[in-house]
Amino acid sequence: MLTVRELGYGFASRSVGEGVTFTLAAGETLAVLGGNGAGKTTLFRTVLGLLPVRSGTIDVDGVPIASLSAAQRAMRVAYVPQQHVPAYAFSVTDAVLMGRASHIGTFARPGRQDRLAVADALAALGIGALAARPVTEISGGERQLVMIARALAQQASLLVLDEPTASLDFGNRARVLHEIDRLRAAGMTIMFSTHEPDHALAHADRALLLADGKPLALDTVAKALTAANIERLYRTAVRLIPLDGRRYTCVAMERERRA
Repeated sequence: MLTVRELGYGFASRSVGEGVTFTLAAGETLAVLGGNGAGKTTLFRTVLGLLPVRSGTIDVDGVPIASLSAAQRAMRVAYVPQQHVPAYAFSVTDAVLMGRASHIGTFARPGRQDRLAVADALAALGIGALAARPVTEISGGERQLVMIARALAQQASLLVLDEPTASLDFGNRARVLHEIDRLRAAGMTIMFSTHEPDHALAHADRALLLADGKPLALDTVAKALTAANIERLYRTAVRLIPLDGRRYTCVAMERERRA
């Protein structure tokens, strides 16, 4: 589905990361973790074809991402950025409907299937009541849910989310994580970044840990997210506490002060 080989990424003036290799199959979820400035967003923008590859390759369904047009990429990959500040007061429905652009022909109007996809996406995230509201008059957390709904309405096979729960309250965060699990079970390939090891442990199959743009670990979440690796990644002591036979939660520990 998605194959990344020896990827070097960044900007024309500087490199941000290198040596990233992974493959994601249908229905598999990869969590990407790293401190601020580790290169997660730049990696995502490169995988999406928004930034040119500096070295290595990125293939979607065996096709180089750089060879696809914007419309072809949109049919395959949906993206939810960290933040979105709307410039115009589109209704929530119209904002989500924009996710259907790659399914609608030039000069064509949205049809019944497009509007059903929008309604389903709004319902899945529990924001149907916002449908008629202008996106400029809802909270930042609600706008994030609208952007996720737009990506769902796109109905691409690969979903890329950059810190999707960062601005959400507890209830909406749980709703988004539940939706990730539902899409994962339905066979969608998902790649998301997070600062929360707990989210990766509970909602991903594998984890990629980035430190200064380079892979620190890439494995199943159980093998990649060890206490030692998390401590190296975030430079703080942690403890992994078992919740049941197969799940853990990560707790930061205050280091003992030396006398």
